[in-house]
Amino acid sequence: MCTAAFVAWVYSLGPAPLGETIEFSTVVIDRNGQLLRPYATADGRWRLPATVTDVDPRYLDLLIAYEDKRFYSHRGVDPLAVMRAASQLVTHGRIVSGGSTITMQVARLLEPRAERTLLAKLRQAMRAIQLERALTKDEILTLYLGLAPYGGNLEGVRAASLAYLGKEPRRLSLSEAALLVAIPQSPEARRPDRSVDAAQRARARVLERVALAGRVPADEIELAKAEHVQPGRRPMPMLAPHAADQAMTTPEGRKVVALTIDATMQRPLEELARERAHALGPDISVAIVAVEHATGEVLARVAGADYFDERRAGQVDMTQALRSPGSTLKPFIYGLAFEDGLIHPETLIEDRPIRYGSYAPENFDLTFQGTVSVRKALQMSLNVPAVALLNAVHASRLTARLTDAGGKFVLPKGEVPGLAMGLGGVGVTLSDLTMLYGGLARGGNAVPLIERRGVLGAATPRRLLDPVAAWYVGNVLLGTPPPENAAGGRIAFKTGTSYGYRDAWSVGFDGKRTIGVWVGRPDGAPVPGLLGRSAAAPILFDAFARLPGLPAALPKAPKGVIFATNNRLPLPLQRFRPGTLAGSTGDAVPRIVFPPNGARLELASARSEMALKISGGVQPLTLLVNGVPHTSDNARRTLFFTPDGPGFARLTVMDARGAADSVVVRIE
Repeated sequence: MCTAAFVAWVYSLGPAPLGETIEFSTVVIDRNGQLLRPYATADGRWRLPATVTDVDPRYLDLLIAYEDKRFYSHRGVDPLAVMRAASQLVTHGRIVSGGSTITMQVARLLEPRAERTLLAKLRQAMRAIQLERALTKDEILTLYLGLAPYGGNLEGVRAASLAYLGKEPRRLSLSEAALLVAIPQSPEARRPDRSVDAAQRARARVLERVALAGRVPADEIELAKAEHVQPGRRPMPMLAPHAADQAMTTPEGRKVVALTIDATMQRPLEELARERAHALGPDISVAIVAVEHATGEVLARVAGADYFDERRAGQVDMTQALRSPGSTLKPFIYGLAFEDGLIHPETLIEDRPIRYGSYAPENFDLTFQGTVSVRKALQMSLNVPAVALLNAVHASRLTARLTDAGGKFVLPKGEVPGLAMGLGGVGVTLSDLTMLYGGLARGGNAVPLIERRGVLGAATPRRLLDPVAAWYVGNVLLGTPPPENAAGGRIAFKTGTSYGYRDAWSVGFDGKRTIGVWVGRPDGAPVPGLLGRSAAAPILFDAFARLPGLPAALPKAPKGVIFATNNRLPLPLQRFRPGTLAGSTGDAVPRIVFPPNGARLELASARSEMALKISGGVQPLTLLVNGVPHTSDNARRTLFFTPDGPGFARLTVMDARGAADSVVVRIE
């Protein structure tokens, strides 16, 4: 009768739960399986999955020696352990040691129950037998490794190791392994963030039992017991937090999300961004994107200087923010001109005042270099030659080419592609800009950036430039003077500064990787003195230096590249001739041809007269010096005035219809 009742009771239990419904934390890992960022479960618990291959073998040895030394021989219940526990209960009148096996503990974790009765213990034993029939020993250990309690909201050895030791449990010292074995026996009382002494005593008991079993030499045991348990609890890893957050928007039900990011590259670049942002000011942020341009895989993406810094808007992803690119689009203008056969790197081009309707571009320093080579014009980032070339290749064509290659550009509302986009009059993201520069490094074929593992087949190359044009651009940028204290000739790079000092950029590539850097305020406020060359370029070079290996050489020149000095080029390539110069006739409004804006004029004597050459405008012309009308022959197009003395002077010419032009010069 008793046997029948027992069988009926066992049958009423139904099949044992095998852990299929347990919610584990979603983890985001890098390209090599290293943890980037875990996410707590819906109920706020850190329950990270772990298998026997994820933990140090020494930990498993200690666990089995301390908890269940016949784990691999019993079938869920250890009769010898049960008899020992019963004998100690009778002898001492209290529980000295439990008879639970690891499998029975897993059964209790799978079916938590508050009561500690004989019937509850019997239920655990039956569940353990069922588990042993359904699962392998390694599968049972895997459940224990993921569910063992460690105090607070920590469950599983991996979460505990990260929180209490600040490391993955793959490599543990003897002392660390013993601590992780000891805590689950009484997790709330032994957690190191609340009672270091209790944790240390519990660890010592584990070590002593292992010593009695002769599993570890005595000297190692003593050294392990002498180590201090570190108090407190560390935060969970948070590498590439913005990339992880983005991946979590479409996890597709997976608990492990793999990215192409390399943690060994991400970590030093995050540190670099944080260091430089703090050096530049409390409101400044830094974003960095590193790409393997052969595949388009994102190796590192630092979307802000500090994820938790509210003043720097740390949770705003600045790699995806639309910002003005400054001069960083110039290489693509030159690339189209190379492709069209309009210029060669040694072609001569004019850097002089020029006008396109009402638009008259000026260089950043308000000076002009005169006749320079195309190579020098791009390396010096001169505005006038770039606009002249953009006028020749057409802004709409540049926009279409960059868009077809995968770049997304946003023009101001109501605007169409124009010459101003060559100097930053368009919105682009750091990720897209880095992708386009990667296309230059690939020989003119751009590939979409990839950040999720398993989608490499989606990276279809898109035409950016022909190989010869792309090589010319890379070769020119390779010769750009590097920042102070940086080695030149290794990285082809370009800098940019947006209007009003709002954004500083630097993007560069070697033969293997492309890196883009943005510096500025996330709210778009101006930062006086923020320049691409002084703020972003040093970060770019430092980023390359912090990545493993030396910069790789750029590809060899493709077929069709012309190696020649200017005088040996074909005649049409020796000099590029743009449209109408500012000094030519036909202007409808007055223009000051000389002196150019920002010029320095030498004052020979106190009574020296200086000349202004004017084009266009309806006579009579009026000259104003610092806003004061100046007597002159207003029927002529060369006006003279006597300066008050050394210093800055604003010269304004106004025609009969009220149209005017002004320049500021320095008189020395």
